[in-house]
Amino acid sequence: MEDDLEEMRALRESQDSRQFRDNRQVLSKGKVNYGGTTEEFSRNLSNKEDSDDMSKLVGFSGFGKKARTFDFEAMFEQTRRAAIERNQKNEELKIENLVSQDAQKDNNKQVARLSTSQSKEDNDTSSDDDIIGPPIPPEIKARLEEEGDGESEEEDDGEEMNRYKKIPDSHEVELRHGDKSVTALGLDPSGARLVTGSSDFDIQFWDFAGMGASLQSFRTLRPCECHQIKNLEYTVTGDAILVVSGGCQAKVLDRDGFEIFECAKGDQYITDMARTKGHIAMLNDGCWHPREKEFLTCSNDGTLRLWEVEKQLHVIKPKKQGGLRAIPTACRYSRDGILVAGACQDGSVQMWDHRKHFVNTAVLIRNAHQNGTETSSLAFSYNGKHFATRGGDDTLKLWDIRNYKHPLNSADNLFNRYPVTDCMFSPDDKLLFTGVSLTKGDTTGKLVFLDCDTFHQMYEIEVSDAGIIRSLWHPKLNEIIVGCSNGLVKVYYNPDLSERGAKLCVVKTQRKKKQVEVIVQQHIITPHALPMFRQDRPRSTKKQLEKDRKDPMISKQPELPITGPGQGGRIASAGNTLSSYIVRNLGIKKKEDDNIDPREAILRHAKEAAENPYWISPAYSKTQPKPVFQEVEEEEEPTLKKTKFSV
Repeated sequence: MEDDLEEMRALRESQDSRQFRDNRQVLSKGKVNYGGTTEEFSRNLSNKEDSDDMSKLVGFSGFGKKARTFDFEAMFEQTRRAAIERNQKNEELKIENLVSQDAQKDNNKQVARLSTSQSKEDNDTSSDDDIIGPPIPPEIKARLEEEGDGESEEEDDGEEMNRYKKIPDSHEVELRHGDKSVTALGLDPSGARLVTGSSDFDIQFWDFAGMGASLQSFRTLRPCECHQIKNLEYTVTGDAILVVSGGCQAKVLDRDGFEIFECAKGDQYITDMARTKGHIAMLNDGCWHPREKEFLTCSNDGTLRLWEVEKQLHVIKPKKQGGLRAIPTACRYSRDGILVAGACQDGSVQMWDHRKHFVNTAVLIRNAHQNGTETSSLAFSYNGKHFATRGGDDTLKLWDIRNYKHPLNSADNLFNRYPVTDCMFSPDDKLLFTGVSLTKGDTTGKLVFLDCDTFHQMYEIEVSDAGIIRSLWHPKLNEIIVGCSNGLVKVYYNPDLSERGAKLCVVKTQRKKKQVEVIVQQHIITPHALPMFRQDRPRSTKKQLEKDRKDPMISKQPELPITGPGQGGRIASAGNTLSSYIVRNLGIKKKEDDNIDPREAILRHAKEAAENPYWISPAYSKTQPKPVFQEVEEEEEPTLKKTKFSV
């Protein structure tokens, strides 16, 4: 027992010495274990001596292990310093990387300058000497080209503009719409689908991505019955198509050709066209608003009308010089949607501000073209500063919106036979192009390109042996689409400058038709075979049809009318109702003899009813008493009385 007490005492002394050592270390750092000062530490030591005296009396030092304590302020300070050091190291590494990258770029630029200077010297001297020194590795050369492409945005813009400097007409694709003139073309903003309309009243849909080398349209519609299609145009989002025909009601179709709605028709007996809810005469042109779900139409009733979905918004009435009604032949929105423009038959071009009331014109050009001719097209430039008009007087004029008193340039001798021949600007606004119709003696229809600055003819494309009506230059595809008067639609492109469009369908190969293998049964002639084993000899088509005609099952012969009293539950021609059948049979049925006793007439069926009970007897067989009939007694014949004779 004493040995155990000595061991416990020694263990306690070692623990106390270790605790004292720890407290001294903490005190040397400025703080005690309990987070207090040196005075508190001395107080704790005195309390510890008292606890030692108490432990001596009790015989043990405490009630288990003491809870550990932590100095959180020291821990936070340590982590903060470590984070600051780590951030400083990361910043130093980033600076070193940037310096190294800048040095590498400088070296690459110097190498590029040396290479370009060497190439220039070689070109100037035109010498065929070999390059001195090792060539630039292809990886470094590709990297230099990429860096050179991304050095400045001006170079990228220059390359984009260079894309349109050359007209993409090196290759062509021919689409056959029909036999009549193509009077409408529409291409969605993404350039995936093309819509063509013709004077044969049909609309055809072409999908460049889904079309193969056969170049066939995937859908043909006739939305306006027997009216010529005059214009087709997609919305800015490409989800709807505006169809303008020779009728008085424009239609809006969805992307797949299903009708969304049809414009209302006006009352033709109302004189004031502003009080009708729609056009009352043939439409001439129409187009979508460039930014909103709104479209514009013009008609021979002398009005331009602005429409929303199934609702008329405004009515615009252009006027002639003397205030009479002018008939608009073409209409168009400006690129920003602020101006609403219309070209009239009196040769004038009138524009209204979309933000104001459509009463007074914002732009008025009275003698833009010859009076009495049909101005077939209005086109605004992409920069919004110029517009062009294609007149029925065989001219093409360029105007400035800011100063429209006189045209900037004018081109003559451009024969125009069709009232829907259009003109358009190139995507970079450097060129203006239009189609030319065939005159007497001409054999080739041409698409003419004019320089907007000088208005000299820069280029022309010989399209076909027919007049050119519609033309379109899509900026995203960089392809030119042309509609001809012989039903052809041609797509011109350049494999290097154009994207998607006709390039997708030309690459595809036409699929070969699978050959179906058919096993033909050999016919064996057996003239002496029995009829049940004899095979029918192959007959001619005419004889086979005659045989099938005689077979009512194969020919599906209808039931013949009944001529007799009726058979198989069917009634003859006297009537097809039950009442008529009964009335008819009442006259046919034999009449019963009136001299027959009714009781005997009934009892003659008694034997049959007893042998084969069907109706009444089974129901009353258990409850009905057996009938007892009266027996007829035979009467004795009376004796003959002797007659008395009187004398």
